[in-house]
Amino acid sequence: MSDLAARPERLDDLLARIRACRLCVEAPRGVALPHEPRPVLHVGPTARLLIASQAPGTKVHASGRSFDDASGDRLRAWLGLDRATFYDEGRVAIAAMGFCFPGQDAKGGDLPPRRECAGQWHDRLFAARAPFDLIVAVGASAQAYHLRRLGLERFARGGLTERVMAWREIWEARAAPRVLPLPHPSWRNTGWLKRHPWFEAELLPVLRAEVARLV
Repeated sequence: MSDLAARPERLDDLLARIRACRLCVEAPRGVALPHEPRPVLHVGPTARLLIASQAPGTKVHASGRSFDDASGDRLRAWLGLDRATFYDEGRVAIAAMGFCFPGQDAKGGDLPPRRECAGQWHDRLFAARAPFDLIVAVGASAQAYHLRRLGLERFARGGLTERVMAWREIWEARAAPRVLPLPHPSWRNTGWLKRHPWFEAELLPVLRAEVARLV
């Protein structure tokens, strides 16, 4: 067994390696990233809450702060957190499935998270610190990864709506870390929210109460 497999890496060392990563340019899986990499994540050793999301957008790529846009405003409202608390790495960790902005498709929409990140970094990152008490899984990619990682493969199948509708079963499936699946807070999902009023009426009160307890 290698030293890497035998013991977790030091979190600070691993974060430095992630922030210096250029895999998607120098050894891409498929088409190379069309711009300079800028890995964005906020992870410290003490936070009990993890926001697991998809990938940075253009504004986050520019600022270097996760959810530094209108989607972040909606997400913070869902969580019941102000900006100062949300960006306090001692209380809230934020780690997307793709650490760099992946670029846009022909219609101007963001591309899916780059595959290099999860394959190279994610298992190592979550082995390098104590488990979280709550993982808020925002979007399909984050949900699929964390549900499988935590032995909840049966919930990883199907689409995002199916997973969010099963939130109570997922919530009760294990004591810790608990997982709550959310749709992405993008304005593009406003129609989804209107079609599923139970999300704000039933899921969000549970989310806010748990976030308040942990943060």
